[in-house]
Amino acid sequence: MATIHKGETKFYVGEDIRDPEAEITFVQSGSNRLVIDHTYVAKELRSQGIAQQLLKHVVQYARENDKYIIPLCPFAKKQMQKNEAYHDVLQKQFI
Repeated sequence: MATIHKGETKFYVGEDIRDPEAEITFVQSGSNRLVIDHTYVAKELRSQGIAQQLLKHVVQYARENDKYIIPLCPFAKKQMQKNEAYHDVLQKQFI
């Protein structure tokens, strides 16, 4: 399992926040929303569930900070729509 680090606007895997091996990025929108705008996993790390782990970290962060998520990234949108466990933090128009 990969070690996931938290940056100001991302969760990532790797030693360099500016050149991560995998990342999920988000921006704050208003006081209570996070917009997930990008997910990336390097080719050599794919098929290990790392993108799912990164998404889980954003969801947990949103729950801990009373925020909703707007998933603009296609990966995050698909995963959040099909997984009912995420619907509590999913902005309602995306369910």
